[in-house]
Amino acid sequence: MKRALITGVTGQDGSYLAEFLLSKGYTVYGLRRRTSTPNYENVQHIKEQIHWISGDLTDLASLIEAVRIADPHEVYNLAAQSYVAASWPQPLATGQMTAISVTNMLEAVRLVKPDTRFYQASSSEMFGKVIETPQKETTPFYPRSPYGVAKVYGHWITVNYRESFGMFACSGILFNHESPRRGLEFVTRKVTDAVARIKHGLQQELRMGNLDALRDWGYAGDYIKAMWLMLQQEQPDDFVISTGEMHTVRELLEVAFSYVDLNYEDYVVMDPEFVRPAEVDLLLGDCTKAKQQLGWELEVSFQQLIKMMVDEDMKRVRAEIKYQEALSAALV
Repeated sequence: MKRALITGVTGQDGSYLAEFLLSKGYTVYGLRRRTSTPNYENVQHIKEQIHWISGDLTDLASLIEAVRIADPHEVYNLAAQSYVAASWPQPLATGQMTAISVTNMLEAVRLVKPDTRFYQASSSEMFGKVIETPQKETTPFYPRSPYGVAKVYGHWITVNYRESFGMFACSGILFNHESPRRGLEFVTRKVTDAVARIKHGLQQELRMGNLDALRDWGYAGDYIKAMWLMLQQEQPDDFVISTGEMHTVRELLEVAFSYVDLNYEDYVVMDPEFVRPAEVDLLLGDCTKAKQQLGWELEVSFQQLIKMMVDEDMKRVRAEIKYQEALSAALV
């Protein structure tokens, strides 16, 4: 039975990946930081099937111990400070959690179990001010945020360990991938949550930044399969994972609001606070290599993804309303 160690297992990608690996018979180990109130929301349904190990990506000693305990065949390094907007007010923390932590994890694997196959979560934000469109594995990086810069470091240190130490280490350059498990601070979930709240009369407006920004949005549940496929190859390599389609934030709003019979123009307010200091205007990935070499295919379209997210947020908001009504009735 294969063993996998996942960092960031309670996040969007980590939770889908843990489900996927468990379905394939893996023993799954999840790295978690010690906190007073751990958030298991995304993995509550599989929490008891995950073997939990305490550790911190900024502490090499704890990572060495985690690798020793898990003795993994595969490591998926997904944990990071992953919210782009937060990387400007917190550039040093982003550098530690998103860049230096990758070296820590690679070093722990090299020292304890160097034959482990290692996956690094790279990002389309590394392309930033794009040099060519669409972006592929050979496109030069031009990051436009501290987050993007940190991800470039993480990407190249992974390549360096592969070439310097012969490790099976690869990176997935994932374009925007979303789901109902995405954090509320991310634009797709911010929109679908607002749609549900506006539809139920709990919110009156939605403040947004650049509506003309173009993104390549896919479903996280599809993308984690590509991560696994990368570690099943004979040789390690890096792959762009994307849909190959671009959509504006405005299109995102149109799909989400119209799905519940609302017009986004009646509720969306432009707010300069949500405009990035250095905007990434256009991201479009070329995933030809992944399709040809990995046999990877998309299953969920952009429209299906947004409607899925709206459905889940509508369900959650209705549950919140019922809970509040029951609570109020109990207090009468």
